[in-house]
Amino acid sequence: MANRLAQSNSLYLRKHADNPIDWWYWCDEALETARRDDKPIFLSIGYSSCHWCTVMEGEAFSDPAIADYMNANFLPIKVDREERPDLDSIYMQAVQMMIGQGGWPLNVFLSPDDLVPFYGGTYFPVEPRYGRPGFLQVLTAIRQYYDTQKEKLKSVKEEILDNLRSVTALQPMQELNQDLLKQGLEYSTGVIAGRSPGPSFPMIPYADAALRAARFDFESRYNATEVSTERGLNLALGGIFDHVAGGFHRYTVDPTWTVPHFEKMLYDNGQIVEYLANLWAMGVREPAFERAIALTVAWLKREMTAPEGYFYAAQDADSFTHPTEAEPEEGAFYVWAYQQLNQLLTPEELAELTAQFTVTESGNFEGYNVLQRQHPGELSPTLETALGKLFIARYGSPATALSTFPPARNNQAAKTTPWQGRIPPVTDTKMIVAWNSLMISGLARAAAVFQNPEYGQLAAKAATFILTHQWVDGRFHRVNYDGKPAVLAQSEDYALFIKALLDLHQASLAADIGQEPNLSPLSLLENALKIQEEFDEFLWSIEMGGYYNTDARDDLLLRERNYVDNATPAANGIAIANLVRLALLTEDLSYLEKAEQTLRAFGVVMQRSPQSCPSLFSALDWFQTPTLIRTTPAQVATLSTHYLPTVVYKAETMPASVVGMVCQGLSCKEPARSLEQLFEQVKQSLVRDEA
Repeated sequence: MANRLAQSNSLYLRKHADNPIDWWYWCDEALETARRDDKPIFLSIGYSSCHWCTVMEGEAFSDPAIADYMNANFLPIKVDREERPDLDSIYMQAVQMMIGQGGWPLNVFLSPDDLVPFYGGTYFPVEPRYGRPGFLQVLTAIRQYYDTQKEKLKSVKEEILDNLRSVTALQPMQELNQDLLKQGLEYSTGVIAGRSPGPSFPMIPYADAALRAARFDFESRYNATEVSTERGLNLALGGIFDHVAGGFHRYTVDPTWTVPHFEKMLYDNGQIVEYLANLWAMGVREPAFERAIALTVAWLKREMTAPEGYFYAAQDADSFTHPTEAEPEEGAFYVWAYQQLNQLLTPEELAELTAQFTVTESGNFEGYNVLQRQHPGELSPTLETALGKLFIARYGSPATALSTFPPARNNQAAKTTPWQGRIPPVTDTKMIVAWNSLMISGLARAAAVFQNPEYGQLAAKAATFILTHQWVDGRFHRVNYDGKPAVLAQSEDYALFIKALLDLHQASLAADIGQEPNLSPLSLLENALKIQEEFDEFLWSIEMGGYYNTDARDDLLLRERNYVDNATPAANGIAIANLVRLALLTEDLSYLEKAEQTLRAFGVVMQRSPQSCPSLFSALDWFQTPTLIRTTPAQVATLSTHYLPTVVYKAETMPASVVGMVCQGLSCKEPARSLEQLFEQVKQSLVRDEA
C-alpha cells in the first residue's frame, strides 16, 4: 500500500511512495505529530537523480524489519532538496560538523521539540559494510540514546546549535581592497590547478574566478590562463562529457576525468556552457569547446526542453538494460562494450575511435568503455560518422532526424515505452527557476560570443515562461510541475533569475535572439528591476546586509544568508554582481550601496575562508572594476565576442566620429574614436584599483 508520498508532485518523493516506511513530507502536521508522540524525527533528504539515494531506497528503505522499527520509534520525513534547499543547507552543515563530511542521501536525526539535529550521516547499508554500520543498528542505538541520555543529548544539541548560529553571525569588514581580491582569485586558481586523488568536479564558481584572474598582472604561483584552459579541456575532452549526444554528467569518480557519475544536471550544463563560451571569448579558440557547446544545446533541445519552453531539471545516472529488470544499472545508457563497437563500426572507424578515445577491449568501467578524448582539436569526418552510428544505436534514429526525444518520467514509463534504441534514464521534468536561470545565462552568453540566434531564442523562451507563470498572489515561486507553480522562491532563484535577465538583456543588444513577445531589451531590464525590488522587500537583511535564503519561517531552525559556493554559485555572490550591474545600467547608486554593504557583511569570511566563497570574489571584482560602455549596437556585437568580465553595455546612437565611451562608475573617459582606443580604455578600466 502506498504511503503519503504517492500524491506528491516531486519525482524524488514519489520514488519512495511504495516503501513500507510510513513517510511524511515536511509539514506542520508532521512536526506537531512528532512532538505529541515524543518521537525523534528521522529526516532524509535527497534528489531524484542521486545514485546512492536510489540505492538506499531499494535497500534500507524497502526492508520490512527496518520499516517496522522506524515506524514504531521515529517520525520519518522525506524532503526533496531541490524543492527545499534551505532545509538541506542547514542540516548538511550540521552533519558536516558531526562527521566531517556530507553528501546525499543526507540522513539526520532531529529532536522533535526544537528541530535541532543530534546525529546524522549519508548512506547507511542494510547490513554492516563499506565500514558503515547496518541501518537497523543505527536506529536502535539512536532511539536508546534519545531515551536514556537526556543530559548528554541536550549538551550535544547546544553545541551544534551554537556552531550553526556562529556561521550566521558575522561582523562586517571595513576594508575592501585589491589585496583581498588578489587573495581570493589566487586561491580559486589554486583550487582549479590542484589535482586531488579523488573525484573530479566541474567547480565552475572557482573556474570563473580563475578566468577573471587571467587579466591581472598579479604575482602568482599559477598561470591563470593555462589553469582555466586546462579546466575547459578536462570538461570538453573528458568522460564527464557525453561525446555521442551532448550534455555533461555530474562529475567523474576519478582524478583523470574518465568515468563519470552519470546523472546529468541542468545546473552543471548551464554553468559549463557559459564558462566554455567565456574561454572562447578570451581567445582560447579550441574546437572541442565549440563542439561541446553545440552538442549540449542539441541535447537540451532534444531531451530537456518542455513544449512550453522551460528546461527540465535532471536525468538519472541509472537506466534499465531490459524491461524485465527489477533495478536499473548505473551508466547503462552511455557505455559501450568493445564487442558492440566492433559490430557497429567499420574497421577504419573503430581504429580511429581507438586512437582518439580511451577505448580498449577490457574497457575502463566495469568491462565497458566510457568515451574520453585523448587529444584536443577537431574530430575527423570518419570519427563524426562513427559517433553518429553510436547515436543511432542508443536512440534508434540519427541525430538529424530526432528533434525531440520524449522523457521517461518514471521507471515504469522507462520500462514500458517501446523505445527504438536503448531504454533511457528517467528525466525529472520539474522546472526549477534557479537552474533554468543558469542555463539561460549560459545560452545568452554563447549567443553573444558565437553570434548564434538559436541559443538566444532558447534562452528567451525559458525566461518568458518564468516571467509568465511563476508568480502566485504577487510572490515569486521556485518550481513548476506541469504548469503548476509551487514553493516560494529562495534567494538563489531571485539572484540567478535576475542575472539571467541581465545576461539576456546584454545578449539581446549583441545578437538577434528572436521575436519573443514582450521581451525587448527594455522589458528585460524592467523585469530585472521589478524582481530585484521583490527580492529586497522579502529577503534583504536590514540589520546585517545581504540576503536571507528564505522568508522567516516557523519550521526553520535558523535563517541563513547563503555565501558558500557548492555545485551552484552562492546567492549572495550573484546578488552583489547583479546590484553593481543594475547601478551601471540605471545610474541609481542605491544599488551600489547595497552591493558594498553585502560585501562588507561577508568580508571576514572572504579574508579567513577564501576557499568557501569564489562567487563573492567574482562579485568583489565587479565592485572594484565596474565598467560601462556606451556604444552602437553593431559595436556591442563586436565587443561581446571578447571576454570583458566586468563590463556592461548600453546601446546608443553615437556621433559620427565616435566609436564609443568608456565609463568607470561616476566618470567617463574621453570618447574613443577608434576600436583600438576603445579596447585600450576598457583594458585599463578592467584592472584598475578603486579601493
